[in-house]
Amino acid sequence: MPYGRRRWRGGEEGEACPRRIRRFVEPCLLMLLHCNEAHGYELLEGLKDFGFERNPVDSSTVYRILRALEKREFVTSRWDTGGAGPARRLYQITEEGDRYLAWWVEDLRETDRVLHHFLEMYEAHMEVHQ
Repeated sequence: MPYGRRRWRGGEEGEACPRRIRRFVEPCLLMLLHCNEAHGYELLEGLKDFGFERNPVDSSTVYRILRALEKREFVTSRWDTGGAGPARRLYQITEEGDRYLAWWVEDLRETDRVLHHFLEMYEAHMEVHQ
């Protein structure tokens, strides 16, 4: 899905999840759900394990992504009424979501390869120009 060009605006320390990495939240959520079904809050906390503790993801972004994943049938949800307090949604990955996660992993491996190549070129270039 093309997103068009975005201009760099500089970043403030402690700002929320940068736009350039926001799309990465989707496979992270799928990976968390591949491990266990979970409530939205648990998923928000689980994102910290992927490095989002420094730049947290807004809860509205997580729920928006979960709704989109559910609409595409990659995730299902049900109301959990077993605990104290109000009912909460419990999310679970589907078989189709499992295949979509595998596609993400392939794509991320290729992205990793390209990014490492770029960083190696940059470092070599900077060594010459310092």
